[in-house]
Amino acid sequence: MRKNIITDSTLISTYIQGKESSLEILIKRHQQRLFSFIYSKVQDKDITEDIFQETFIKVIRTLKKGNYNEEGKFLPWVMRIAHNLVIDYFRKTNRMPSFKTTDDFDIFSVLSDGNLNAEKQIIKEQIYTDVRELVEELPQEQKEVLIMRMYKDMSFKEISENTGVSINTALGRMRYALINMRKLIEKHKIILVN
Repeated sequence: MRKNIITDSTLISTYIQGKESSLEILIKRHQQRLFSFIYSKVQDKDITEDIFQETFIKVIRTLKKGNYNEEGKFLPWVMRIAHNLVIDYFRKTNRMPSFKTTDDFDIFSVLSDGNLNAEKQIIKEQIYTDVRELVEELPQEQKEVLIMRMYKDMSFKEISENTGVSINTALGRMRYALINMRKLIEKHKIILVN
């Protein structure tokens, strides 16, 4: 039987059960894509190797602790870990653009991107999922205004007419929705940068 036939989830299960060689197969299977992804961000072979190793150290720790949530999405999960480590690297070296927390901050401005390769697409989908989960945590009135404004592209006048509140109230709810989103991002330590 060829090794490629064994699914990632099977390899994870056998690794958790103590078969160390399963992890080796997983690493070899995804090594090229992950390495290329990290290198495309940091543009340095040595740093790429460090982040690659650190990624799999985190993977191993998570698997050993039994904290891995199997959803058949091993590669996107590993890519997300690598992405976060790349961001940590840029933060440590002060090479990353920072987003100031001001009232003008638009949570959705960090989500725009042009042509996406597969890895960026995986990360973008994760970011959208994170944002949707954050929106769900908002109070109903704020969530309603934010969805109308950001997802349905409605003007504040249209929002006012649809909700039966003044334009100022709609603006206030939107402002508080963004403030609360920022607090939730910090609380959950979510990184919304692609």
